[in-house]
This record gives sequence, C-alpha cells and structure tokens, in this order.
Amino acid sequence: MQDPRVPSGARDRFEALYRACYPALQRYALRRTDSVDDVADVIAETFLAAWRRLDDVPEGDAALLWLYGAARRVLANHRRGESRRSALGSRLRGELAVRQETAPADPRTEEIRAAFAALAPADREVLALASWEGLTGPQIATVLGCSSTAVRLRLHKARKRLARLLGTTDETPVMTPLRGETR
Repeated sequence: MQDPRVPSGARDRFEALYRACYPALQRYALRRTDSVDDVADVIAETFLAAWRRLDDVPEGDAALLWLYGAARRVLANHRRGESRRSALGSRLRGELAVRQETAPADPRTEEIRAAFAALAPADREVLALASWEGLTGPQIATVLGCSSTAVRLRLHKARKRLARLLGTTDETPVMTPLRGETR
C-alpha cells in the first residue's frame, strides 16, 4: 500500500537515485572522513536531504553533482559540530580538573570507586541516580520505568552489596539515603 503523503513515482525515483549514486557518494565520504561511522552519517544525511528535496534533485548525471554538493554541506556541518564538541570537551575537562583539585581528598575514594565498578550495572544505575543525581524514589521509578516499591528494594539491595564489597556492615557511610527516605 502506498503512503498517500508520498507523491506517485517519488519512491521509485529515489530508489533509482540511491542505487545509482550510493557507490560514488560512499567513496566521496570515505575520502573526507576519519571513521566508518562518519561515512554512514554523511551518506544517510545526504540521502535524507535528497528525499526531502527530491523535486530539486536534477535528472541524469547532474543528480550526482547535486548529491556531492549536499554531502559537502553535510560534511561542513559535521566538522563544525565536531569543533564545537571538542571545544566544549576541553572547557569541561578544565572545569572538572579545577573542581577535583579543590575537592577534599577522601582516603577511601579509590576503594569506593573500585567497589562501585564491581557492582552489576543495574546496582550502579540505581545507586548513581540516588546518590549522584540526588533523585527521590518516585523520580528514580520514573527514570527506570518501575514502581517506587521496586526502587526502594533495588536501592536497599544495591547498598548492601556495595557495603559488603567495602567490608562494612553499615551501608550509611557508603551511600546516603534518598531524600525523604527513612531507615
């Protein structure tokens, strides 16, 4: 069944354009990117632009030239994005380094970090949401898509497992309780 939003013949024209131009567009992107993932992104975004503007794509050999132009703009946007992400990453690393230098050193930090890493991913997630993000039980339930009761149980068990890994029977020094939660 044909989608009524797609003009008659548009799908066939796009598929023919894709089959005819994909290999050349792939080579174009491979020569201008650093990773296979980037190549896939460039091709996908270029053909998306072609689909959206199919009426603007010329017929015949000129179609490939149009796609090269579109791919060139996609690559330029990709490079600008990479540049912004790189600058942001550098800035954040600098800010985090300053914060780490000013944070008081806890002698058990490495021990806690190793124990936390040894936990199952589900335990790490529930503990991180409670301790690092400061979320309440109902908020964690929303994030995880489960009930508040399930969160309380999972959090209790995760705290116990972490305390056991740290060789302590009291979970209080390891992880603080949820806001509003009582023991």
